[in-house]
Amino acid sequence: MSLYSSSIPVFVRHLDSLSGLLEAGATYGTEQDIDESILTSGRLFPNMHPLRKQVQIACDIVKRGGARLADIEPPSDEDTEISFAELQARIASTKAFLQTLPEEPINGAGDKTIVMPAGPYTLTFTGQEYLDLWVLPNMYFHISTTYNILRHNGVAIGKSNYLAVGSFAS
Repeated sequence: MSLYSSSIPVFVRHLDSLSGLLEAGATYGTEQDIDESILTSGRLFPNMHPLRKQVQIACDIVKRGGARLADIEPPSDEDTEISFAELQARIASTKAFLQTLPEEPINGAGDKTIVMPAGPYTLTFTGQEYLDLWVLPNMYFHISTTYNILRHNGVAIGKSNYLAVGSFAS
């Protein structure tokens, strides 16, 4: 299995899942006459990031992850999204960027040294470790937290929504 196939298609698939979760949240808000800003600013605990920031971070993690593996500079975003539509646009632009990344440099990045700042720390990984120990766990964490915020606020979603089970059907 190549580093590319373990990263870019996985990122895109989970961004699709994240998009579906947001769709369910937007529909719920409309059906229940809840201002969408209530849901997009929802959080699980006061010191945790709100839903909109969880989506922004999930997008940034995979965008920067793919770019670092491909050894290119990723585009930056302003983090100004507030509405479900704006968050969906952020996901779409992230997916579009990921789909431009070339396979060859990513596949050759397994043993490459990646040094990156993380708060007060400087972390050093091989490309494979970076994907397995940093990018994927962070992506899953922020998408799961988005799911949990929506579920906590009454959106009728379940594990099959998180996994986007319907998209496996042929």
